[in-house]
Parts: sequence; structure tokens; C-alpha cells
Amino acid sequence: MDKIDDSPQNISEYIALYPDEIQEILQKIRDTIQQAAPEAREKISYGLPTFYLQGNLVHFGAFKNHIGFYPTPSAMVPFEEELAPYKKAKGSIHFPLDQPIPYALIDKIVRFRVKENMQKAKGQR
Repeated sequence: MDKIDDSPQNISEYIALYPDEIQEILQKIRDTIQQAAPEAREKISYGLPTFYLQGNLVHFGAFKNHIGFYPTPSAMVPFEEELAPYKKAKGSIHFPLDQPIPYALIDKIVRFRVKENMQKAKGQR
């Protein structure tokens, strides 16, 4: 008998798993990333919404008390000051759900990641 996989197959399915107020935040993050990286492809990777452009660009996801945003460690360095108020780990940032989500900062980080991935891709050709 085949195992039924009920994990989300795309970002829309992932977002639909959450309560309305969280869906709204996740969709706004998705829209922000799409605007900053219109050529990026959407997929689910590591169980999280992922944008892919010449490699993984960013991942994000909802958790009990925060939104996790995963732009890679290199993308966090130029934004150290702006990221200071948030809990961080190697390559990840926690945006608390009881505070406004910094969509403009997400936009800047994604744009940085686009440039980073495109430069890396040029170097590999």
C-alpha cells in the first residue's frame, strides 16, 4: 500500500495550512520575495517555501511564535545592524509574530541574494 504524503506540494498549499492571520503574513512575504526576485522559481524544499534562482535563494516558514527566514549566512552580514533586534542562528532569522514583520528588510535581503546567486552562476560558467 502506498503511503499518502500529506505534506504541501507547493507554497500555496503550505500557506493554506495556517490560520488566516498567519496566512496573511506568509502571503505578504511570498509577494515581497516575488517582487524582489521575479525570475525566481517557487518550490518546497526541506519542507519550507523556497525560492530558487541559480540555486536556493531564500526559504521561509511559520512556527509557533515566529516566522523563520533563511537567506544564507552570507546574506546576513551586510544587514547586521538592521537584523540586530532579531534572534538569529547561522543563516536564519526569527521574526516574532507579536511584532511587525520587516517586509522592506526582507525585500533588501532577497535583492542581495539575487545578485549573490547571479554572480556565483557567472563565475561557474
